Amino acid sequence: MPFFPSPIPVSTSSPLSRPLRLGINGYGRIGRCFLRALYEREVAERYQVVAINEPADRESIAYLTRFDSTHGRFPVPVALEDEGLMVGGRRLALCHATEPEEAFWKEQALDLVVECSGRYGQRRDLQRFIAAGNPRLLLSHPGQSAADVDATVVFGINQNELNGQETIVSNASCTTNAVVPVLERLHQAVGVEHVVLTTLHSVMNDQPLIDGYHHPDLRRTRSAMQSIIPVSTGLARGVERLLPVLAGRVQAKAIRVPTTNVSAIDVTLTAARDVTAAEINQILAEAAAQGPLAGLLDYTDEPHASVDFNHDPHSAIVDGSQTRASGPRLINLLLWFDNEWGFANRMVDVLQHWSGRW
Repeated sequence: MPFFPSPIPVSTSSPLSRPLRLGINGYGRIGRCFLRALYEREVAERYQVVAINEPADRESIAYLTRFDSTHGRFPVPVALEDEGLMVGGRRLALCHATEPEEAFWKEQALDLVVECSGRYGQRRDLQRFIAAGNPRLLLSHPGQSAADVDATVVFGINQNELNGQETIVSNASCTTNAVVPVLERLHQAVGVEHVVLTTLHSVMNDQPLIDGYHHPDLRRTRSAMQSIIPVSTGLARGVERLLPVLAGRVQAKAIRVPTTNVSAIDVTLTAARDVTAAEINQILAEAAAQGPLAGLLDYTDEPHASVDFNHDPHSAIVDGSQTRASGPRLINLLLWFDNEWGFANRMVDVLQHWSGRW
């Protein structure tokens, strides 16, 4: 399995001379990918996960850390020892609490908790982690509103706004990380008047394998592996939160498709001036090759299928072979992204950058 290095240099300097002590709350797809990314990027000694809170039993936690159907075997040895999880020779304490106050955070003396359960989006709930003994939270999902977090970061766009005084930072969403850099660059180059986004997203664990009483959204009661299923999305709101210049100009919808990983975004936009498909491709290819998006954005014009981007750490890959122009200003793009691995790598990037300002 190929390994891609950290996409762009980020600060690892910090007033703290010791390694940072991290906890993970919610050890599902993103929680496990975050831990794996620390080890694959060889920064696990500097950013040490020492505690995991996950309601699942310890045997399942160890097993699903060792073996992953999407990303393969974990890169270092994993085993259970006493009541903890041994990862690469380091013991990680395990807890199985279902509420922030019930977990063992205070006794772990953590510098930050990575909140990957997705259960908490309002500040009053996020503050429960702070009250339980955690000085900082990095969220794997957006806050319910901009005011519910101190900052929402799409790495490559606005990470330099972090000053180290924040306590609750959101890493936005995988789709926001994928599309915002592209829209920001195109708005600078040609102007963006209006945008319609359609996410083609791999299945998620809020869907059943077969029809079942699984979700209040009736579409999500249907078998994930037998249908293409429209679902709700907050992507338009997320884009406008990061790019307020586009407020009121973005619409989005999402469709779940029966694949286990790697998603795509179909982008249709109207430009503020006449453009061609070739010009759009040149703008995005240059952005991928140099400048602040180099290493975060990638470009290809080869004949790809989604599986080609499994375990790809980029925020998005522009498929230039699918760029279309209809008339002088209507443009359609296709962006690929590994919705698990790319996003987990952005969490590592934000952690490194943010902690460099503490």
